[in-house]
Amino acid sequence: MNDVTRLQEILADSPIGTILPTVAQINLPNWWLAGGAVRNTVWRALFGQDCQLFIKDFDIAFFDAAGDRTQELAAKTALTEQFPHYQFDVKNQASFARWRAGRRKYTSTEDGIRDWLHTATTVSVRLDDQFQWQFFTPYGLDDLFAGIIRPTPTHVNAPDAERKAASFLQKCPCLQLA
Repeated sequence: MNDVTRLQEILADSPIGTILPTVAQINLPNWWLAGGAVRNTVWRALFGQDCQLFIKDFDIAFFDAAGDRTQELAAKTALTEQFPHYQFDVKNQASFARWRAGRRKYTSTEDGIRDWLHTATTVSVRLDDQFQWQFFTPYGLDDLFAGIIRPTPTHVNAPDAERKAASFLQKCPCLQLA
């Protein structure tokens, strides 16, 4: 079994598999579900009870240069109504630099995700118009499946990345720092 098939099997049998069809129906432009929901779901599947990292929220990134924060709020509201026991963080990567001081402007959803703190956190999933699974894995899947915490190139030696890595290790001591 290849890594993409393995990833899909793990995610399909989790809350991610439950919410993805609803996210797809919201029709956010060029959206991806990424972040801790994907990473933590895989690490829990791999390391079991030794890993106490859970889904805190579902990070949904999209890109609409003409859009504003109302899209984020509308999507979050719709998802919360459908799944009241989950939290959603919906962010337009086109407007990220406007509300996050010191950040560069992104040119696409993928550009924004590539800039997230850790390689395993950038693994992204979505359903296409035919509800087929798609993946964006800018740094591959090796770190995710090996339980390696590695900063993305723009966050090497970044205090935020180091703090997050330390918190991951406290909750999941099976992980390794790169």
